[in-house]
Amino acid sequence: MSLPFSSLDWVVILGYLVLLGAGAWLFTPKRTDTAKDYFLAGGTVPVWLAAVSVLSATQSAATFLGGPDFGYKGDFTYLGTNLGGLIGAVFVAHVLIPRFYAARVTTVYELLTVRFGTLATRWTGGMFLFGRVLAGGARIYLAAIAVSMVMASTVSAQGILIAATLLVAAAFFSTFIGGLRSVLWIDLVQFVIMVGSAITVLIFLRLSIPATNAEILHGLANAPGGVDKLRLFDFSTDLSKPFSLLAIVTGIALLYIASSGLDQDTTQRLLACKDAKTGARSLYVSVMATVPVVAIFITIGLLLHIFYDRPELMGGASAAAAHSFDGEKISIFMHYILTQLPPGLRGLVTAGIIAAAVATTNSALNAMSSVLIEDFYRPWREKRSPAEEHHYVQAGRAGMGVIGVAMLIVAVLSFYWQHYAKMGLLEFALSVMVFAYAGLIGVYSTAIFTSRGTVGSVIASLIAGFVTVLLLQPAIAAALGLPEAMRHLAFPFQLCAGSVVAFVVAAAPRGRSA
Repeated sequence: MSLPFSSLDWVVILGYLVLLGAGAWLFTPKRTDTAKDYFLAGGTVPVWLAAVSVLSATQSAATFLGGPDFGYKGDFTYLGTNLGGLIGAVFVAHVLIPRFYAARVTTVYELLTVRFGTLATRWTGGMFLFGRVLAGGARIYLAAIAVSMVMASTVSAQGILIAATLLVAAAFFSTFIGGLRSVLWIDLVQFVIMVGSAITVLIFLRLSIPATNAEILHGLANAPGGVDKLRLFDFSTDLSKPFSLLAIVTGIALLYIASSGLDQDTTQRLLACKDAKTGARSLYVSVMATVPVVAIFITIGLLLHIFYDRPELMGGASAAAAHSFDGEKISIFMHYILTQLPPGLRGLVTAGIIAAAVATTNSALNAMSSVLIEDFYRPWREKRSPAEEHHYVQAGRAGMGVIGVAMLIVAVLSFYWQHYAKMGLLEFALSVMVFAYAGLIGVYSTAIFTSRGTVGSVIASLIAGFVTVLLLQPAIAAALGLPEAMRHLAFPFQLCAGSVVAFVVAAAPRGRSA
């Protein structure tokens, strides 16, 4: 039975919205004259702020809801993926970031202009936009379904549309005027709310379990079926497992390289620092800080396992767990929020979900707008007539509106998409960007490590990477009669396969065409 959303909960939500509005006003710079000011905050961002912003942008509502769900069903192996994050960070910090700063680019895709020409830059920027709209829309959907369930006690396409619209609008207006500078400081506020609400729930949940810490740890290490829920690394070589150690040092490491160094959404923050060394330090700090944050959400899931499934540790009686609400499949954490949290705390957790979604969305809006304007609109406009720099600032704001509408459409479509998906929330959110990342990894590997490739092979590579990942989707692979091992590849291994194919296609011809 779902608990009603109380007046106190609404007061908490209103307080959050007031705080968000005040932050948007206080952190908006008095002047934003150039595109660099708007998209890169003038290149003066300190290490700690860039790191917090990266962390806030990457730990979306998928982590907020999916982390506890993973911990409830599994163990700590998702936390172990940060080893892949560290491997990816080393590569990005020492190989990619110095090149970006040396070329003085606003977007990471401008680097390809020197190597292959402007057409290659536009195609890679276009692939990023396509993939990020899909991923951003999917993440908005995950938050929207949670907000709809918690606040309205209903799940419907109309409810998802309303909730998603409110989330996109909040993200849009919090970054519309000030650009990345506003995003960075608002991300800090959102991060505090997101983590603060999670810690509060963790404490409340722990206090509701009568067992001692020692008993809980022993129970987790000896879960039913001989399962060790405290396991950090899965040494299995099963290619259907997305978070095994083999997947972490291969596909997950590639995923982090792509998300940190080839995805404008994240890399934009690293390019906003004063130099390459500062940007690299920011990346390392964000990777290290991710560990305790993710650990909090997974630990919530482990305690939910105790709360719902281990009556011997709950004094002989445990609550009944349900996995559906109003006909909609939900995570165990959502069930706990809907049925167990008291007034006030329920509103705080809802604010945390909204904060996670808004932090990810305003980041994506600004990043995608920077690619849309700098890689597409500016070259087109300058060929026709000169324009003052402030014109591109205004264009950037308009670009965010266009991107916001596109993400909203994908969020609503995801309502129907998710009904056919059989993967968890974390896998669903992480796997979406694999479609775009495979081609980007192949193209940049060719550009950095070889002297081969042409504009044509770059375009073909982006398409080949996307198509390879598409063909490896279980339903499609089965329909095509692919070997059994290829029908159940986890998304990290799909990324590996797609990246290899993309690299071979990109590097096939010698030289480059202008």
